[in-house]
Amino acid sequence: MIEASGRNVVVTGGGTGIGRAVAARFAALGDHVTIIGRRRDVLQGAAEELRADGAADVVPLVCDLADPDDVEAVLARLPERIDVLVNAAGSRELAVGAGPHGVLARWRGDFERNVLTVVLLTEAARDRITPDGGRVVTVTSVAALRGAGSYGAAKAALHAWNHSLAAQLGPQGITANVVAPGTVAGTDFFGARLDEAELTRRAGRTLVGRVGRPDEVASAVVFLASPEAGFITGEILHCNGGEMLGR
Repeated sequence: MIEASGRNVVVTGGGTGIGRAVAARFAALGDHVTIIGRRRDVLQGAAEELRADGAADVVPLVCDLADPDDVEAVLARLPERIDVLVNAAGSRELAVGAGPHGVLARWRGDFERNVLTVVLLTEAARDRITPDGGRVVTVTSVAALRGAGSYGAAKAALHAWNHSLAAQLGPQGITANVVAPGTVAGTDFFGARLDEAELTRRAGRTLVGRVGRPDEVASAVVFLASPEAGFITGEILHCNGGEMLGR
């Protein structure tokens, strides 16, 4: 059983979708939660809603996690001790264009949005992660396994990086793991593209006949951050209803 412990939990991308669901789960456990994102109004709205639901301690911090100057500045406002760091921030580069310039814009954009937003903060804050029990959990995507151009490649880069991170933090008693969701409804990621026809198509690609929910991914994250998962590190937990296997 995962019990409330009053830990300091930092969740990037905590204003919407999976990140917000993760923040809500930790807050419900009685943890002190800091949510980070780029949009002030979205973060403040999420924090207010979580407090209205009974969360006593949710702090929103605005930061462009792909900007090293912003990351350095936000460090001054983060807890001195971080028990759990959840890297849930990420999005897809929508830039289009022909020729090498269009390719560069997509690949650079996806790398910045999905790799730098994770690596810059984690590396900057790693000395604050609690020894003998600290947790780093990074949310990636089934796209890293199934292939999805520059976006899938960016998420796959995080898998390789997490292996190194786990090896580096392991001697300090800190674990580093990945949760790889499949299609999840109720987020801003797909926008209008995830209509009923697309939902049906993607549901048929899973082994359970449906897409996921943010709270299901949040449950996987909370487990990996729990004391019960203390002997699990350097792993990728597939939370995608079998979508990785495809049909």
